[in-house]
Amino acid sequence: MRYRTLGNTGLELSVVGLGAWAIGGAGYAFGWGPQDDKDSIATIHAALDSGVNWIDTAPVYGLGRSEEIVGRAIAEAGARPVVSSKCGLVWKPGTSKVRNELSAESVRAECEASLKRLGIETIDIYHIHWPIPDDGIEEAWEAIAGLIEAGKVRFGAVSNFSRSQLERVEMLHPVSALQPPYSMLERSIENEQLPYCLERGIGVLSYSPMQNGLLSGKVTPQWVASLPKSDWRKRNRQFTSPVLEANLELVGRLGALARELGATPAQLAVAWVLSNPAVTAAIVGARRPDQITETVAAAGLELSDETLRQLAEMIADRDAAAESMGS
Repeated sequence: MRYRTLGNTGLELSVVGLGAWAIGGAGYAFGWGPQDDKDSIATIHAALDSGVNWIDTAPVYGLGRSEEIVGRAIAEAGARPVVSSKCGLVWKPGTSKVRNELSAESVRAECEASLKRLGIETIDIYHIHWPIPDDGIEEAWEAIAGLIEAGKVRFGAVSNFSRSQLERVEMLHPVSALQPPYSMLERSIENEQLPYCLERGIGVLSYSPMQNGLLSGKVTPQWVASLPKSDWRKRNRQFTSPVLEANLELVGRLGALARELGATPAQLAVAWVLSNPAVTAAIVGARRPDQITETVAAAGLELSDETLRQLAEMIADRDAAAESMGS
């Protein structure tokens, strides 16, 4: 396992972190379908055993379930990994309807609830999950600064922010990390956010490097059709025809290149994300131990200039195909 320093925090993070979104299971709009808690705990233990030293979760993942499972797993493990969580998405008890909320009062209450579910005294990295509503990000950020002063949070971070939003909150308190989506299929942050973070010394913890499993090499049209209705990917454009076909053509080419390198498409997809000098680490989701065991190997896969050139060509071809389909 390789480790990198997160921005100016001094935290040494494994370049692959475990994402706990999917282990939240079903029961809300962005659930991943049924999930066995025993599998989730075994997956967390497997990640820690493989050298992963941080876990990313959020209250909304399973409406508290993911944080509770993470708390149970790290209590059993005995080793305290770095824990990353979030605020800004809330729901009423007994309901599954989620709404955005960035008031200072809500941020403080969400933090206390997360600490209780996780069974820890301090959250290491605490993100504003989404900058919605936009006019609330300053209030939420000042609340996080207060939580840092109170010892409830070590470092404040943001997720899904634009460059201009980063600039606005950074005027109030330092930003330790940005958590954006980043993969071969989602590269919008390359123009503004990544250069800004590199210039300002802000860590980048990219999520969905395999585009929610699409770049794993295991997805087929039949597999997508078999997903349970409670899996949010059934409604995602990347998993829907005709874009799905363009994506799977790319995955087929990735598979051929990966075999030449003695790797898997999933490992190649994660290694590609990690090859960007602005990226500190990639968040990799897993629901079973074998999934994290496979993708952790991407930490040791360093891509040559020639491999990166080949990948750039494949990505450009995929983009052209998707554009020709009107997507």
